[in-house]
Amino acid sequence: MNNLFRQRWQRWINRRIPRSDLQTFSQKTIFILPTGAGVVFGLLLVIMLLTGINYQNSLIYLTTFLLGAVFVGAMHQTHRNLSGLELSLIQPGEGFAGDDIPFRLRLKAGRDDAVAVVISCKDSRHTPVHVRSGQAEDLVLPVHSAHRGYLRPDRIRVETRFPFGLLKAWSWLRPVSAGVVFPRPIAAPDSLSLVDDGEESEQARSVDGNDHADIRPWREGDLSQRVQWKRFARTGQMVVADWEGEQGSPHWLDFNAYPGVDHELRLSYLAFLVTERGKSGARFGLSLPGQMIEPEAGPAHVARCLRVLATWGEERPRDATVEPHGTRRQGFLRSSASIKEGQA
Repeated sequence: MNNLFRQRWQRWINRRIPRSDLQTFSQKTIFILPTGAGVVFGLLLVIMLLTGINYQNSLIYLTTFLLGAVFVGAMHQTHRNLSGLELSLIQPGEGFAGDDIPFRLRLKAGRDDAVAVVISCKDSRHTPVHVRSGQAEDLVLPVHSAHRGYLRPDRIRVETRFPFGLLKAWSWLRPVSAGVVFPRPIAAPDSLSLVDDGEESEQARSVDGNDHADIRPWREGDLSQRVQWKRFARTGQMVVADWEGEQGSPHWLDFNAYPGVDHELRLSYLAFLVTERGKSGARFGLSLPGQMIEPEAGPAHVARCLRVLATWGEERPRDATVEPHGTRRQGFLRSSASIKEGQA
């Protein structure tokens, strides 16, 4: 019975508040109810009224009606605190799975000041904000993520209990835009890419074994085959040899370089390698089933590769289906089916 009531309530809310990155709150979309303190306050008013009727005491009548007028005035003020307020999603965030993804929001007050307005989403809550009439204020709401993929909060709640905390008025923003959650980086084992570099790889193989090499310190993510182990045994220094034939040759990060490994773990390996190449400024390419990014270097290239890893095999969330903490679970089934079809 509770689940049935909750589903009907959610459908009614969804019809009343459609999805949009900009929501202006009005009488149609603002809900108001007494808080716990407001319920106790109302009960005390009823008791005082019954006492005044029983004893025919004018002073009790006066006090009861004055406090009742305060309660009614607080109800109007609490509702007006949200009336005309605009809440918009400026920029959905990006980050790694397991982290809090920052969503940039903007509050713009209407004709009246918006006092002590609280923005929240599930377990995340922003400190109360005071926005003066006609002005706007930007804020960042962290949304927790658990899996890679698209992350779109089902509802972002806006609430106020101003002025006395006797009533609470609230509403929601149901955003359309979704953030992107990257795979959590996991240190990748040594492996060789299966992608053919064409002429560059042939040139690199033709000079393999020559003595013209640049020696540099070992960096995390370098292949063990490049480490000068004899020199390490002799001096204790971990160094790597870059052969002349490999200078400028792209280093491919290949999805198929980890056979027998779960595809989510492969993506985590690739995310680790992408971040490491980004730190070193190395030039690299990314190869995924059905998608390939040509070798480049730089922060923009790293960000592009991470987005591709995050959304590989995923679809943007639709209005009817919202996956909490990301879309990895649905993407896992789709991508697994595609891999099986490719193997068949």
